[in-house]
Amino acid sequence: MQRWRGLEQIPGGWGRCVVTIGVFDGVHCGHQQLITHAVQQAHRRNVPCVLMTFDPHPAEVVRPGSHPAQLTTLRRRAELVEQLGVDVFCVLPFTREVSRIPAEEFVHAMLVERLHAAEIVVGENFTFGHKAAGNIELLAKLGERFGFEVESDALVSGPVQRPDDVDGTSVTFSSTYIRSCIDAGDVVAAASALGRYHRLEGIVVRGAGRGGKELGFPTANLSTPPHTAIPADGVYAAWFTHRRRGSKEQGKTLPAAVSVGSNPTFSGTERTVEAYVLDVDADFYGEHVDLDFVQRLRSMERYDTVDALIEQMHQDVAETRRILGADG
Repeated sequence: MQRWRGLEQIPGGWGRCVVTIGVFDGVHCGHQQLITHAVQQAHRRNVPCVLMTFDPHPAEVVRPGSHPAQLTTLRRRAELVEQLGVDVFCVLPFTREVSRIPAEEFVHAMLVERLHAAEIVVGENFTFGHKAAGNIELLAKLGERFGFEVESDALVSGPVQRPDDVDGTSVTFSSTYIRSCIDAGDVVAAASALGRYHRLEGIVVRGAGRGGKELGFPTANLSTPPHTAIPADGVYAAWFTHRRRGSKEQGKTLPAAVSVGSNPTFSGTERTVEAYVLDVDADFYGEHVDLDFVQRLRSMERYDTVDALIEQMHQDVAETRRILGADG
């Protein structure tokens, strides 16, 4: 898969293509359905499939300080859409200038003149251009004028839904819904909508040292990128994977008990993500690691004594082993 940052990287002699456009944060089940359809249409036409996304999030540019919690990094999004068969992952740097481009000009300049789109596949709520003035109807009219077809997920098969576990109603999978699940600590529901576990990526940094020096549970302390969607405070069973130093290849995936919160027993104030990797005596400092959240064990609590906390941590480790099937 080719990866472009900006349309300036389009190679010479570029022909027609099928384009799908969106932020695609999470690349959740609904996104996967839409992207897969775009890939199928590209195969039918025997042309490449281009996925166009934006960085930073348009909301942050238009309304600074409104950046939603981020479900996936750009690198992770590229990995996921490549698995779906996308030929080109194109990141359009989203600036104030881009946000002010009128809808018709955006289509003509970006999609027609530069990408030579033969077909455009977008979500049913897709908007574009200055003040989000463009919608599906306008895009279809412009397609008639400039010679490209338009499809939305409403025309493909509708939004992806699941029966609600409580009252039997349907919940539409969306990035907003998944963020709300993660914010509540319901990583199981988030995984159902994502089609995989919710993942945090980051670098292992030095922590307060309490895990190794005082409690006997040395932890890898994760520093995550800005705006990362971090689950609610609590303890979780998760899979821990580190990327080999100097390589894009992943290292071994290991079971871990993960604490998210501010360590109330020690009167902590800074929110941290700490992973106790089971049955491994290793220093992951400086490593790029991934945490895939499987299930929440409990909320974050304050204990009156360190001994009480240690006893609870032993229970957390035993429960993590049971959930992950990781025998010690």
